[in-house]
Amino acid sequence: MSKMILLFSHTLTSEQKEDAQKCWGIDAFVSLPMELQKLWSSVPAELEEINSYLEPIQAFLMQELKPNDIVLIQGDFGATYAMVRLVKSLGARAMYATTKRNVVEKELDGKIVKTSVFEHVRFRKF
Repeated sequence: MSKMILLFSHTLTSEQKEDAQKCWGIDAFVSLPMELQKLWSSVPAELEEINSYLEPIQAFLMQELKPNDIVLIQGDFGATYAMVRLVKSLGARAMYATTKRNVVEKELDGKIVKTSVFEHVRFRKF
């Protein structure tokens, strides 16, 4: 069995957890420590380069990862790219979640309100 490290800014849904367990043999989900989660969730747009900014998260991954583990990576585009490269170089698997968007229209007080509902479909390898 293996674990899934969550390198993204959301909470896994029950459908995502079930899919990870069933399809990928995940038996544990590991969230980033709070201080690292704050870094990942708010990569400053003003930075010219982010390599040094990401070093604490990279150190965490290098310490935590085993070859059969999966890292679910979604976030800032450049940070995601850097982490996918790191995870692959360590022999682990980098993935992202795919969703289907369902648009629901309702009339509310004489106005049409559109709501997008995102439904988990699968995890896909980078």
